[in-house]
Amino acid sequence: MRGENYKVVILGANGTMGGGAAAMFAGGGCHVTMLARDPAKAREGLIDAQSIAKAEALADNVTLGTYDHDMDRAVAEAALIFETLAEDLALKHEFLHRVDHHRRPDSIVATCSSGLSIADMARGRSESFRRNFLGIHLFNPPHMIAGTEVVPHDATDPAVTATVVEMLRKVFRRKVIIARDRPAFAGNRIGFKVLNEAAQLADEHGVAFIDYLVGPHTGRAMAPLATIDLVGWDVHKAIVDNIHARCEDDEAHACFKLPAYIEKGVQEGHLGDKTPERGGFYRRDGKAVEVLHPGTGRYEPFKAPARIDFVERMKSLNRVGRYGDAMAALAKASGWEADIARQVVIGYAGYALNRVGEVAESADDIDTIMSYGFNWAPPTVIIDLLGPNRAIGMLQRYNLKVPAVVEQAAANGDKLYKGGMLDYGRTFVG
Repeated sequence: MRGENYKVVILGANGTMGGGAAAMFAGGGCHVTMLARDPAKAREGLIDAQSIAKAEALADNVTLGTYDHDMDRAVAEAALIFETLAEDLALKHEFLHRVDHHRRPDSIVATCSSGLSIADMARGRSESFRRNFLGIHLFNPPHMIAGTEVVPHDATDPAVTATVVEMLRKVFRRKVIIARDRPAFAGNRIGFKVLNEAAQLADEHGVAFIDYLVGPHTGRAMAPLATIDLVGWDVHKAIVDNIHARCEDDEAHACFKLPAYIEKGVQEGHLGDKTPERGGFYRRDGKAVEVLHPGTGRYEPFKAPARIDFVERMKSLNRVGRYGDAMAALAKASGWEADIARQVVIGYAGYALNRVGEVAESADDIDTIMSYGFNWAPPTVIIDLLGPNRAIGMLQRYNLKVPAVVEQAAANGDKLYKGGMLDYGRTFVG
């Protein structure tokens, strides 16, 4: 599945994931046809791909085209049709219907959706399409984030799933898990619970305070609200709205309720980093940084929050590699600030490991996608650093569901993390 004879078509060349996907496939030796509404949009996608790959020569493996003039022929010749259109089910249905009509019977069709139902997208398509259709969820930006979810639906041929997983791992060096066809799949289901919880807390406690309190020292490469700005408020809204609407029995259902100030901000065009002049949680005014006041919707000059002893203690311990001691400092800290931080951190680990069997097969899969898809500490590592008995006590203190794998680890004295060597400093930042 490598080389110039393996042809890939990308629908949505100039979209958020189009350039990154083209860079990945063309860089792996495939011939890629990038399609968009018009030639200028397709060229935008190629320029993005060249910028990502840092190689103008990438164009040697790329053909540009438009939906009106080139799609039917390109789809008929392709081994893989990769859809990266906007997260709009009706739009995806429109294009996938056309793909179904023109594709080869043996071609694979994949969507890069970040959380829409794979089965819903396959509904109404031919039997051959349904057997050969699945999700390939790349995390943005894919050239920096290796985590990838392959998401089959009930009718996907297991051999197709196995072929795609092998291709992604061996040819494109991706860190792949097979995720279940549940709203937002695995990584986004877990990650956006934490991100939206932070956004809810910011409404009461302020943006800069929350990013300081549960920032990189707690096991994430970037503070949570800055992460939402990077992802885009519109994308954040689409993901959490989908989960909130479709997972009413989720024990953390309330954490997926989008704050009203984000709803209003999206309507007014505040989308985060993609709208620098309007901003998101943060906005640059020349060289100065401004921060959103969720209650008023106004931006104010950024002011660093007052230092908190246990936060600074965790940072200093992380800097010298004493990660277990840093988590112990969090566990032992007093005050309402510590309660907020503990609830978010242990809530992340507990919620993630309660998804085993629902969104992914194993705790190892959950660890992989959170580590390589979000650049967050694997949930089992959080438990191991705290110790399972202390982790259970923290979960119970905040009335959070205790995962079965954590109870088993406490009973047997086992370590939960099975992922081999781990670069702790990548996620536990000082």
